[in-house]
Amino acid sequence: MVTVATWNVNGVRARLADVDAWLTDVRPDLVCLQELKAEPDQVPEPLRHHPEYWSVWHGHKGYSGVALMIRKSIVATSPRWHVPACDFETRIVTAQVPIGPHLVTLASVYVPNGGKDYDAKLRFLGDLQAWAAETRRQAGPVLLCGDLNVARTDRDIHPKERRPQQIGTRTDERGLIEALLSDALVDVGRALDPDNDALFTWWPPWRQMKLRNIGWRIDYVLASQELAALATRSDVLRETGSSDHGPLVVTLTLGEPHDPTAAGAES
Repeated sequence: MVTVATWNVNGVRARLADVDAWLTDVRPDLVCLQELKAEPDQVPEPLRHHPEYWSVWHGHKGYSGVALMIRKSIVATSPRWHVPACDFETRIVTAQVPIGPHLVTLASVYVPNGGKDYDAKLRFLGDLQAWAAETRRQAGPVLLCGDLNVARTDRDIHPKERRPQQIGTRTDERGLIEALLSDALVDVGRALDPDNDALFTWWPPWRQMKLRNIGWRIDYVLASQELAALATRSDVLRETGSSDHGPLVVTLTLGEPHDPTAAGAES
């Protein structure tokens, strides 16, 4: 069994206690973090050199940033970290890790919100789709995790949060997410929970929206089909930590594969 987790921590220095407690309690094997808001040497020491994880911290002061943490029981030596050419503003970092018989390209991704520069968001999503397709063709399975800042459909937004043409819901950005999925990737969270209309990962930080579960689903684990076939569980840990996002944790059970979309979920 391998657990894969993604979490937009909304400031790693502010969430040190939250992240450290979560790592201790949940013990995920592959960890993707976003919105660090810190340069590598500003990441608190207990996380930067965590005794149980190899890690890379790709960020700059006060803005954006992504990280990967890989449990040392998964790989005996530190993986080779890579920043793809499509990166800008420290928004993607990758490594190759073994999962069962597969050598997998694992990516932590933080797509721009688009409020300040919507065209940059669309460019990044397009470049990300091209990178994922090429990586899959050249290197095999892909596991892309992170805050994509797009709700795939209206059902991924609480009815009280739906507004016409708001960023994160527009046809062109949703189309780019679907293009990303069209190259043999599966939206694991939705595939394993196809009938849940209250499946959200981010909540506006006011009026107790997180407590009331009035939010958006914008954080994803996207997996190549051979990996998605190993996925047996997906959980959003809404009550964990003080970030406006909740960790999304997916369990991959090594052994007999199954079809995560067999219940009729969207891929």
